[in-house]
Amino acid sequence: MAQSIARVFPSRTSATPVDDMAFVGDPPFPTMQPEADAVHVSCTFTWDKPEAERLAVAWGKYYQTVRVGGPAYDDPGGEFVPGRYLAPGYIITSRGCPNHCDFCLVPTREGKLRTVEIRDGNNVLDNNLLACPRPHIDAVLSMLARQKKRAVFTGGLEAARLERWFVRACVEMNAERLFLAYDRPAEQQPVADAIRLIREEWPGVSLRHRVTCYVLVGRQGDSMKAAEARLQWVLDAGATPFAMYFRPEDVARRQAPPEWARFVKRWIRPAAMFPTKAGTREEENRWPRASHSA
Repeated sequence: MAQSIARVFPSRTSATPVDDMAFVGDPPFPTMQPEADAVHVSCTFTWDKPEAERLAVAWGKYYQTVRVGGPAYDDPGGEFVPGRYLAPGYIITSRGCPNHCDFCLVPTREGKLRTVEIRDGNNVLDNNLLACPRPHIDAVLSMLARQKKRAVFTGGLEAARLERWFVRACVEMNAERLFLAYDRPAEQQPVADAIRLIREEWPGVSLRHRVTCYVLVGRQGDSMKAAEARLQWVLDAGATPFAMYFRPEDVARRQAPPEWARFVKRWIRPAAMFPTKAGTREEENRWPRASHSA
């Protein structure tokens, strides 16, 4: 008999499960007490660790088995279980990454790139899907093509690894959105090449509605002027930029400093980037980089 697990999260994101056994915050007692064999407190962000540990104590008053884990605790990740720590539709088909970017914790947490079983879903959160073996990528694309919802690559695609065959597959399945990553100034040319390739293979579509590019800002030595230049360059290239404020591992704060928070807010809302047409209103959807918590 499968173990019944109550999953608890310190904060809610767009990727947090919403089923009856998923909870955000303190136990909902005495209103209800779910029957569970164990409680798993899943923590994605390092700044949520104090709250996660507080919740473990709070839930521990009612349940004997309470575990705290997740990416914030350097969980290497195993086989992906749909719907357990991520909302339905979000999937992970590989762990780790072969790159060793000095700002990224993935190689330390998850180790070398390895594939896991491909499960059904439409929103791919892999750290570096394009670094996987071609047969694995082909299998992922085949799975995505048969889903009712269109494919989204929220995890991000390494621009330097993007090839024409992959873009053609995305065009054929009419993928909803591709996310690129512009984490360092030196990556401008690969991003430019990737946008050009998508434009060539997907003529007639609005790239800004199909391609979003994460732009890392706020690292040591970065300035708002330099960051804005990179974001504007993405916008001019035809894609929609999405500012990602860099938080060092040892910074235990949720919010960026006020000046950076205001800056980032301007660069995560399409309505703030594109002029409003008469009689219409630009869409204000946000496309946050979903955090790996499964």
